[in-house]
Amino acid sequence: MNEFDLIARYFHRPGTVADLGVGDDAALLTPAPGQQLAISVDMLVAGRHFFEDVDPFTLGHKSLAVNLSDLAAMGATPRWFTLALALPHADAAWLEAFSRGMFALAEAHGLELVGGDTTRGPLTISIQIAGEVPKGSALLRGGAQADDDIWVSGQLGAAAAAVAQRLEGLPLSAGALAQCLPRLQQPTPRVALGQGLRGLAHACLDISDGLLGDLAHICQRSGLSAQLRAATIPVADALAELDHVTALQLALAGGDDYELCFCAPAAARQAIVDLAAQCDVPVTRVGRMAAGDAVVVVLDAQGLPLPTSRKAYDHFR
Repeated sequence: MNEFDLIARYFHRPGTVADLGVGDDAALLTPAPGQQLAISVDMLVAGRHFFEDVDPFTLGHKSLAVNLSDLAAMGATPRWFTLALALPHADAAWLEAFSRGMFALAEAHGLELVGGDTTRGPLTISIQIAGEVPKGSALLRGGAQADDDIWVSGQLGAAAAAVAQRLEGLPLSAGALAQCLPRLQQPTPRVALGQGLRGLAHACLDISDGLLGDLAHICQRSGLSAQLRAATIPVADALAELDHVTALQLALAGGDDYELCFCAPAAARQAIVDLAAQCDVPVTRVGRMAAGDAVVVVLDAQGLPLPTSRKAYDHFR
């Protein structure tokens, strides 16, 4: 099977959204009138972003989900994506499962593959995604205001716990691990929630490297500090069997959650609760933005700062 056979067999689908998709030197795309393009790219490398023995179906899902999560954080509607794939060899069974997992998620979001590239090399997956958002309405990191509520969607820490169980021997029962693995391998991008937050939230991003590190980006871009209340952090239910300190640290700085963190005025609280119910996504108020240096502080029940031993995920650490 050569490169072009591989593309035709596993990655070519009839196009309906793009003017011109897979098969030419470049795709041709026309955004709808009044829309801006939101474009993001992510790279996943075997042994760095995923375990090499992972199920290829779930890997196909996650490879696209992490990009969809970026569009969700911008409040954008997914439209097109490209795929660059380096493979050690052309394994038909692996490719069939990977492409099936990827396209199942793509079809669920009306997303079309419009091009890409394949080559031989260490297993590496890079997806560039493009979506549309009404001009001037994209959710940005730099719009937070002092006294904004800080919210997060879903629960945090389960994906990081699955990684820690494998790499560090974190003592998780079989039942707890079975709850954590899907959060690591098949995260759910909060696309509908992100779109609904346009006009409600002042700032937003997705939590990929851990809440502490990612919220710090909002602080830096907005010129504010953030105060989190430890008691309100939505620690994943699966971590209940761990000691409280370990579970909280995983939720604060574990990474791989792909939930949304957003800042909104107090006046929007009920609208956000109603939106979350419509999207069937739990949301939790976890703190507030404040004037001051761009730092994130976690406060205990007495309002005193808690030490945080884990730091945000860093690809070069």
